[in-house]
Amino acid sequence: MRGRRWRVVVLTLAALYFLVPLLSAAEFSLRTPGGGYGFGNYLAIVRDEVLFTSLLTSLQIAVFTAVLVLALVVPTAVWVRLRFPAVAGLLESATILPIVVPPVVMAAGIAFVQANLGGPVFRTLFASSTTALTPFYVVLALPFAYRAVDNGLAAIPLRTLVEAARNLGASTATALVRVVLPTIRSAVLGAAFLTLALVLGEIVIARILLYTDTFPIAVVEVGRSAAGVSVALSLASLLFTWVLLMAVSFAGGRRSRKASS
Repeated sequence: MRGRRWRVVVLTLAALYFLVPLLSAAEFSLRTPGGGYGFGNYLAIVRDEVLFTSLLTSLQIAVFTAVLVLALVVPTAVWVRLRFPAVAGLLESATILPIVVPPVVMAAGIAFVQANLGGPVFRTLFASSTTALTPFYVVLALPFAYRAVDNGLAAIPLRTLVEAARNLGASTATALVRVVLPTIRSAVLGAAFLTLALVLGEIVIARILLYTDTFPIAVVEVGRSAAGVSVALSLASLLFTWVLLMAVSFAGGRRSRKASS
């Protein structure tokens, strides 16, 4: 009984800790210059072409980043678990490095490369924010995506599934695409969601490299002149991320129910 009361107290305090700032931000975003309340700040988001363009740019970077991350992580994680399980610990340690190195230090190194190395390859790489930021966001997202996919692989009989598919005549690539991927669908979607959330929130590298057309930079710039619009934009992006999380959970749960039936 006492343990249940403590759980209620802890959950209540946690709810207040998260909900009070959100409700305060929502109230502030609904304020109008005349002293009343309305949706003017949210309508300004839709009407602002700069915000809309920056959101499309960040979503484009997020899609490219997620595709590259999954293309790197899924085959590597499967290959290590099947062929070289002894290397799993070393690979986990290697994927932690992007978390250990602060983004400011990484951005400073990238800025040095951008300023001092020429050639057609580097000029093409840094020609736009999409090509310049995507490779480095891939590096930042690798630790989160690898752990999400690796946990999904740990929950299934990977070797049994692959050997059964091979015995039925499937190649390794076919077994990966048609047997392993559907089984770890929720883990793959979770890795993609984490990558999307990281891209929509990362500002340090984009700011230091002077790419001002991304969504986080636009939120900061809007906040300097219109605080209400900036708060409304932050809440809208939070709601968008929450909807994506619910979609990932729904897709994973639906897949699990189908598999169990």
